[in-house]
Amino acid sequence: MTIHLRTAMVGVLVACGTLATVVCVARSEHAQAQAVPAAKGPYVALGDSYTAGPKIPGRTGTPIGCDRSDHNYPALVASRLGVKDTGFRDVSCSGATIADLTGPQITDHGTNPPQLSALSPKTRLVTLGIGGNDIGFGPMIRRCVTLGVAYQALGSGKYLPEDAPCERQYVSSGSDRVEREIEATGERLASALTEINRRAPQARVYVVGYPAILPTDSTDGTGCAGELPLAPGDLSYLREKEQQLNGELRERAQASGAVYVDTYGPSEGRDACSKAATRWIEPLVPSSPAAAVHPNARGERGMADAVLDVLR
Repeated sequence: MTIHLRTAMVGVLVACGTLATVVCVARSEHAQAQAVPAAKGPYVALGDSYTAGPKIPGRTGTPIGCDRSDHNYPALVASRLGVKDTGFRDVSCSGATIADLTGPQITDHGTNPPQLSALSPKTRLVTLGIGGNDIGFGPMIRRCVTLGVAYQALGSGKYLPEDAPCERQYVSSGSDRVEREIEATGERLASALTEINRRAPQARVYVVGYPAILPTDSTDGTGCAGELPLAPGDLSYLREKEQQLNGELRERAQASGAVYVDTYGPSEGRDACSKAATRWIEPLVPSSPAAAVHPNARGERGMADAVLDVLR
């Protein structure tokens, strides 16, 4: 966003270099207004658990089954922008899929109304973080961890010949089931973004990607060792699927006129297998208040910073 603004400003100054200074200033201010539209409140936050921030103190909103934190990234963004009271609505909900944007979501403790019902023509800012539950990423990790424990217990290569026993559950005859689900998720997201634009035509929409859950490499050859015991090949497979999902989110966001917010890059090296003092994502046994394999308070702050960096 900053690069585009500077380019626009330079173009204006060059074009009117021979005119009166007052005219140049007026045109440059107009270019700035065009390049950076107001993106404060009313602000509506949509999304799943990576947006809601389950188990991060303190819980806020209803239904309580959504397990929203008042320190999740939408709350932090709203605070930094000065959006308060009725100008900010966080309707994100743990476990949400794209279908829950337009339909009610039943939780263990109450029903969350369709998230898009929070939008109106007055809405000026929308953030959306969703898609992981559509491809079943949580169950995938649990299945891969189960097979990873077996892989490590039986010895690499002795009883389980390949180092990616979980990948074999999803890839058959060269066809990757998760890849197909990512493409289908992208199609559903495109429809949802069209509906968001219809309901809130004056809003700037930001699609927030997922932060890095797994490390770039495994120096000990055992995945994440005690944090997320995965066979080395499955660690690579899961990381690749998350990056593919983020790529699909980016493509669909840009095609709809929305802005994609990259949280993966800023979080690399702060994954669930990194040191407790720096990680954004908690492992299977969290060391700070947060849901397993979900952002902690530090991660939500980092995601908020990524959103704010794009808003500036």
